[in-house]
Amino acid sequence: MAQYAPPLRDLHFVLHELLDVAGELKQLPRHAEIDQDTINAVLEEAGKFAAEVIFPLNISGDREGCTLDKATRQVSTPKGFKEAYAQYVEGGWPSLSSAPEYGGQGLPVVLNQCLFEMLNSANQAWTMYPGLGHGALECLNAHGTAEQKALYLPKLTSGEWTGTMCLTEAHCGTDLGLLRTKAEPQPDGSYKLTGEKTFISAGDHEMVPNIVHLVLARLPDAPPGIKGISLFVVPKFKVAADGSIAERNPIFCGALEEKMGIHGNCTCTINLDGASASLVGQPNKGLAAMFVMMNAARLGVGNQGLGLTEVAYQSAVAYAKDRLQMRSLTGAKAPDKAADPIIVHPDVRKMLLTARAYAEGARALAVHIALLIDKELSSDDEAVRKDCADQVALLTPIAKAFLTDNAWIATSHCMQVYGGHGYIHEWGMEQFVRDARINMIYEGTNTIQALDLLGRKVLGDNGAKLRKFGKLIAEFVEEEGTNEAMQEFVNPLADLGDKVTKLTTELGMKAFANADEVGAAAVDYLRVCGHLVFAYLFARMAKVALAHKDGGDPFYTAKLHTARFYFAKLLPETASLMRTVRSGAAPLMAMDEALF
Repeated sequence: MAQYAPPLRDLHFVLHELLDVAGELKQLPRHAEIDQDTINAVLEEAGKFAAEVIFPLNISGDREGCTLDKATRQVSTPKGFKEAYAQYVEGGWPSLSSAPEYGGQGLPVVLNQCLFEMLNSANQAWTMYPGLGHGALECLNAHGTAEQKALYLPKLTSGEWTGTMCLTEAHCGTDLGLLRTKAEPQPDGSYKLTGEKTFISAGDHEMVPNIVHLVLARLPDAPPGIKGISLFVVPKFKVAADGSIAERNPIFCGALEEKMGIHGNCTCTINLDGASASLVGQPNKGLAAMFVMMNAARLGVGNQGLGLTEVAYQSAVAYAKDRLQMRSLTGAKAPDKAADPIIVHPDVRKMLLTARAYAEGARALAVHIALLIDKELSSDDEAVRKDCADQVALLTPIAKAFLTDNAWIATSHCMQVYGGHGYIHEWGMEQFVRDARINMIYEGTNTIQALDLLGRKVLGDNGAKLRKFGKLIAEFVEEEGTNEAMQEFVNPLADLGDKVTKLTTELGMKAFANADEVGAAAVDYLRVCGHLVFAYLFARMAKVALAHKDGGDPFYTAKLHTARFYFAKLLPETASLMRTVRSGAAPLMAMDEALF
């Protein structure tokens, strides 16, 4: 069976030793009272909820899935999901980092990040229900009217209601400019929406009395393409002026998607049959408003990749220490047993260390981004806010794509550690692989993230955001330039930084002549940048571990081993990636379509 224990020791390391989160928060008036003890207490309770309440529902929820009553058009979630959600609300977890003016606790985003890492490890399908509600809250808080905020934000903050994002349609995919859902203005200032949305996560369920759908649609006079998209709030049940639930709105689950993974989450087709709605933000400016929720979701999906990487790693390590098969190539390591545990074999260790390194690098990056968001939201220094916003913009597509690509690799490796048992449902490993695969697709495929990184975030501002991150690397390299113990980490980091600068310049020149060069290079370029970010974070983690290497704590010894493995076995991937980037668009675009 799969195993999971909250990784509190590594979370403490990242929060307190690597990033000094408590010290950083003290510079923000809103969070100046947050200290390590508060952070640790929240993490401990969050870990208990994840491990003891929702992790036991993961395999059973995957097996059972959701069901649709066609007569009532009501979806039911797997056994135990509703009760677990009630415990989640009772514990105050939905309101953890939400604004106090709507009933939130006002704690920093970085704590919410750690909570959701553990929830995603424990049960990604379940975690998507509260996760999407949090995104809807952020979007309405940024763009809703005073009336919309008063009606919806208190209930979304408390978790009494959940939310969804209804973006795409069967013929659209990522190209939302093609959507056809219509919004007809009404005499009272409201709208009636008609159309069909697809792939809607958490689209319907019985865990809460109301669901707040955020829906993209077109007004009658809307211009074509993405410039003609408006955003609307469409509750499952209409809401009276006093906040009470009124009659059913004609927005229904039309069908459940029969999908590869995340069976416990209701991914469905949503039919709108003249559903009553109100406009969010300005007409024809809906996509820009929706990006608040979409960017939050992209970071959330990266966090899903981290969560699955961690739980798969933990399970595979436990299995590898127990499973006996063959003898070590260098002689028996367990002579009293019929065979050695498979953890003695080099390739098993390579698979385990790959998953471990990708989990630890992802955790450092996810917490780093969350801290940047806290500073962007709460600093009283405008320059700090701008700098943090730029870094978050640069790192968001990397977090979404690199962490989910790595999760696919890591969960596949961890399933392989189990051999034939990994392919069997009861062990839990094949579920992690299936669940991980969707994370590379939704909230913008990883190719879309790569195009966003290279086209918008790097070339779009002539490399300004990338240079800001490069400055952090340069400063760190200069600080550690004379530290002999750090050379094995600093030298490859500095070398890769220089190579990324040169590669980016080359791509910028090519793009002027042929835009397909961006499309051809983007995916591999993002992966190179992902490794650059991980190399920087692993070098910093190694510095902390080296400072404690003589203290006898095995945690720091393991951290150093993992950093060395990353630099020796994973970072060299960048060499082949840069070669494929430089090979250009010609090998992809030269062949005539008829020859495919």
